[in-house]
Amino acid sequence: MNTETRIEMAARLTSASGIIAALDQSGGSTPDALRSYGISDTAYQGDAEMLKLIHEMRMRIMTAPGFSSERVIGTILFEQTMDHSIGTKSIPAYLWEDRGIFSFLKVDSGREADHDGVQLMKPIPNLSNLLERALEKGVLGTKMRSVINSASENGISAAVAQQFEVASTILKNGLIPIIEPEVLVRSPDKAMAETTLVKEILRNLSELAHGTQVILKLILPNQPDLYAGLVEHPRVARVFALSGGYRLKVACEKLKENPRVIGSFSRALVENLRVSMPDAEFNRKLSKNIGEIYVASKQTGESA
Repeated sequence: MNTETRIEMAARLTSASGIIAALDQSGGSTPDALRSYGISDTAYQGDAEMLKLIHEMRMRIMTAPGFSSERVIGTILFEQTMDHSIGTKSIPAYLWEDRGIFSFLKVDSGREADHDGVQLMKPIPNLSNLLERALEKGVLGTKMRSVINSASENGISAAVAQQFEVASTILKNGLIPIIEPEVLVRSPDKAMAETTLVKEILRNLSELAHGTQVILKLILPNQPDLYAGLVEHPRVARVFALSGGYRLKVACEKLKENPRVIGSFSRALVENLRVSMPDAEFNRKLSKNIGEIYVASKQTGESA
């Protein structure tokens, strides 16, 4: 990808109205995604068959008429998806050249067991190679997720520090990192954890190299507009919201309470989509879901 194209993508990232489609379900979350799509655990054997089925679901979404740059500005891909092609083009190239949608690549390798209220990311093997491949295929940035189960200050501090440490490596390799320390919706002290998380993120942002920016992907907070200071921070390119298990209607209502935060939903994006649906019905329901998330994002103060 040439420099001019990356500049065009980055400008669209920071200023365009739209949503980010999270299509990066991995081994842990894929069975649930397939069940919701109407594919039971008995319909496949082993990871290879499972990943083939989820890839077919993603392809159906990405090639649907409503999956276009009018409302979708970016998507988060699983590594296997990035490595596939549509026709003669890699999927990131197809999405940008044919749909006007830039891509992020999920780079984390899952999470460690809970310790001190958080699940840190496991070591990421061959990260440099993965980043090099992502650049070659025209990916704009990366995404990595850790989990916050409770309002442990030490645990949250460790999770955020790890995210920013890896983000520094990603930035040096020419990609924009999405930092995603997810406070779980079911956390018994979710609001307190969110407040602590914002404090730790602000502290780490102040230590970022001059002229660099990261993206934040955070749970829809209990306190409306909690992320205002993050949205306005000069070292934050954009703040995305994840649905975290909230149903689509609830997630969109919560998103409207957070100005200039845009939706990057996974489960809520594909809500009520089924493998058995004829294409016309599938496309209509997907377009409706995208539209609801788009409206909720746009009503939070996005420029046209």
